[in-house]
Formats: sequence, C-alpha cells, structure tokens
Amino acid sequence: MISDPRHIRISDYNYPLPDERIAKFPMARRDHSKLLVYRHGEVSDDVFYHLPDYLPSGALMVFNNTKVIQARMHFRKSDAQGQPTGALIEVFLLEPAEPSDYELMFQTTDRCAWYCLVGNLKKWKEGPLVRMVEIAGREVEVRATRGPVHGTSHRIDFEWTGHCSFAEIIDAMGELPIPPYLNRETQESDKTTYQTVYSKIKGSVAAPTAGLHFTPEVLADLDAHGIDREELTLHVGAGTFKPVKSEEIEGHEMHTEYISVRRDTIRKLIAHEGQAIAVGTTSVRTLESLYYMGLKVMRNPDLTSEGLHVAQWEPYEEVKSEVVSALGSLKALLAWMEEHQLEVLNSSTQIIIAPGYDYKIVKMLVTNFHQPQSTLLLLVSAFVKGDWHKIYDYALAHDFRFLSYGDSSLLIP
Repeated sequence: MISDPRHIRISDYNYPLPDERIAKFPMARRDHSKLLVYRHGEVSDDVFYHLPDYLPSGALMVFNNTKVIQARMHFRKSDAQGQPTGALIEVFLLEPAEPSDYELMFQTTDRCAWYCLVGNLKKWKEGPLVRMVEIAGREVEVRATRGPVHGTSHRIDFEWTGHCSFAEIIDAMGELPIPPYLNRETQESDKTTYQTVYSKIKGSVAAPTAGLHFTPEVLADLDAHGIDREELTLHVGAGTFKPVKSEEIEGHEMHTEYISVRRDTIRKLIAHEGQAIAVGTTSVRTLESLYYMGLKVMRNPDLTSEGLHVAQWEPYEEVKSEVVSALGSLKALLAWMEEHQLEVLNSSTQIIIAPGYDYKIVKMLVTNFHQPQSTLLLLVSAFVKGDWHKIYDYALAHDFRFLSYGDSSLLIP
C-alpha cells in the first residue's frame, strides 16, 4: 500500500476517448445497456439486466437516492425602463447557504440564499436580476441579488412573491444541468432519463449515473436473488466534473459533498459484517467516509455532526485505521448516533480515494466509465489495485459507451 498518494501524477491516468464514444443520450431501455464484468482480473461482457446473476445471495447493495434539481436559472438584465432585454445571466445553484439544510431550503417561502456559480458575471455589475414566472396559474416575481464571494462561488439571495416554495420556483424556471461534456442543450427527456428510478431526496446538480441503468424490473430481480437493498444520500456537487489541473494530485482540492445516512442503514451495514456492494462512486465515498467518522467518535464522543466531516487526505494520515475493523468503526458510529438521539446522520465529506487507499467497507462496485485524468478514475484504479487499463482497454475495444449516459461495469477485485 502506498502510504501517501499525493505525488501520483494525473498524466498516468490518461487514455484516448474519442468524442463518438461519449454517449450523448441514454439507451431507449435503461437496463439494456452493456455490462462489463471484471472478476479477479478477468474481464467479460453482458447486458445490465443480468447484473443480479453475478451477485452473491445475502449481500447488501447500497444506492444513492439523491435527486437532481433544476439548478440552472436564467435571468436577463433589465434596461432603463425595467424591461428584461439585456444580457443573459446564468445562476447555477451549488449548495444552500441560508437555510443550509437541503430539506428546509426547498420548503422555504419568500426568500433564501444559495452559493452559486454565475455565468456572464461581468455583465452583472449591480442591482437585482428579476424574472417573472407562472406557478399554478399565478404570476410570480423572482429576484436574485448578488452577495459576497464564497470561495469560487457567489452568495446569491433570492426573494419571490406568491408565497410558493423554492422547490416550486426551481421547477418552474430552472433547467436540469446535464454534464458539460455532452455538448448539447438539455431536452425535456433528460428530466426523466437523468434521474434514477429510485431518486427521492432533492439536492444534486449531477446524477449518480451508475444508478441510471436500474429499472423496477432489475430491482425486483435483485430481491428475487436475495440481495438486500439499502439507500443513503450524497448530494453530488458540480465539482464532480472539475478536472485535475495540477501535475500531481496533491494540488487538486476535492469539493465538499453533503451526506445523509439513517441510523437503520448503519444497523444494516453492521448486520452485513460491515461489507457492501456500492452502486456508484458517490455511494463509495459515503460508505468509506462512514468508517472514518466512526474512528472520530471513538476518539471524541462529544463531536457534533459537523465535526465528523472527513477531510481530503484524512484517510492517509490515519494511524489507527489499520487496527480498527469496519465493523468496530460502524458500531462506534451507531452508539454515538444512539447517544445523541439521531435517527439521521447529516454531515459532509471531502474524501479523495486514490491508488494507495485501503477500502474498508465496499467489496464490489457498480460504476460507469469515467473521464481520463479524473478523480473518479483514480477511485476505480484504487479499487482494482491498479488494473484499470485492462478494464478500459477492453471497453474501448468492445464498443462500450462512455460517461454519464454510457454503459456500466461490475468490479469485483
């Protein structure tokens, strides 16, 4: 095991990805996508709806039930007469500022604030942006006012008339943010196809795409095969598309993402000996973060949920991690939740999983094919002990479709 992966060169994780191999649209039937199966170094292919045949009965499969929000909001600058005829400004919602709780945010009426990316910022010198939208047959005025800079984003304060919820506002005027590498406009069909069939909790600005292949039929087949299913929530941030620009990954700052895990989910993990099959890299990041959260409460039982935040390099600086089992860590976390009377753990993670990382909880992984030189490819390489080239060479040679709307893989190290 590499003790510190900071000096990994991202150029070592490059591969040729022609534009025609990037799936611009999903398959007509989700579960008819191709499935690459990597088992103990051997590679084969199948169709996705056969996935349950490859999984051991009695295993626990964990899904991310986050729902993509219509995070792109467009306004036009007003002219001297107050008419919206000026420059087009895009306000891209990243994460809630006030209230900071996702559930409360979507229930707010009249006002709220988000941290946002702003497109065409130089044309928005001062004053609020105003847009009229129709909600339930009524005209509603929505105002956006620029606040202070927050890292690489801006705080934007929203106010609106009509006493409707912010969820209704973004449903009426927002646009679903499909990945930038699709190089096309969002279409009406994306509102359905860019959500998993089990999405529930609003908050993501990108889909947990490994889950896009699942259908009610495949989920029922998992049940028939004796696979236990459980859900958690990680809200996917725009940082998931952030390229690694530094030569070594030490120079790349991971984005913070917000997680929500029920006490019953921790119990279920413990019942399965602290082992799980993860659907997607977001489930991986959440599950593996739980291990380090358990270590934190073992050391300091008085920590708050915010104090459980897992920093980017924390797993590699962890001394005790070698001697505490996944089961021991999860039991400590469960005891802490019970002590604090928490039914749901709400915290955050910035974990980077790169070659040298020692997986604690995730034993199998369902995932799509990721961009060259991305942190997601590093995560996959860590999982298959550096054997990612064999997987990607096979996928390229056998006509697999890549990225968010592309095909899938089942990885069993």
